[in-house]
Amino acid sequence: MQTGRTDVPDISVEWYREINEVADSSPAPVQWFAVHFTGAAILLLGALFLLAAAPRLLRGRPWGRAVALVAPVTVVLAYASSEALKTVFDEARPCRGAATVVAGHCPPVGDWSFPSNHATIAGALAAATLLLSRRLGLVAVPLALLAALSRVFVGVHYPHDVAAGLFLGALVALAGAPLIARPVADLLARRTTHPDRLPATADHP
Repeated sequence: MQTGRTDVPDISVEWYREINEVADSSPAPVQWFAVHFTGAAILLLGALFLLAAAPRLLRGRPWGRAVALVAPVTVVLAYASSEALKTVFDEARPCRGAATVVAGHCPPVGDWSFPSNHATIAGALAAATLLLSRRLGLVAVPLALLAALSRVFVGVHYPHDVAAGLFLGALVALAGAPLIARPVADLLARRTTHPDRLPATADHP
């Protein structure tokens, strides 16, 4: 049976235990909220991204429209990168050795812990939102941080798992979106400058 071979930093283990104790002693409503917030936060971040992208798509300039179009691609790339890293580090979930897990269950063996997929997606969505709208991005960034922290609170990730996930997601989005958007923006600009002509009509006698 696979148990994971990556050594976990001692400070991350210590922080995890301290957060786990706080989570275990929290009132039931707080625990319920934390469990449901881990998934709901991703949906909220997705909604913020759509709010930031909609004006760019509807009436933005070619560059803004291009970034809005390719940003979801960077989120997928960030997730794929986190999945690839999991197979390299194969770090066992901390909940396997925890006395209590607020989440109620621990992911199966083989669903490795480093980096956190949730935190990666949260970081990518927050960064993409920030690229499109500073105002909405300033809401998305702390929400992404809370989403990452909630994964530690419910017991399924170490702190360094979520920190790495946030960094990975933000890096891929901030570096990837402008890079991929360049050719898309050029294409949109050409289509705006030289719109397709209407089909030629038959000549009148």
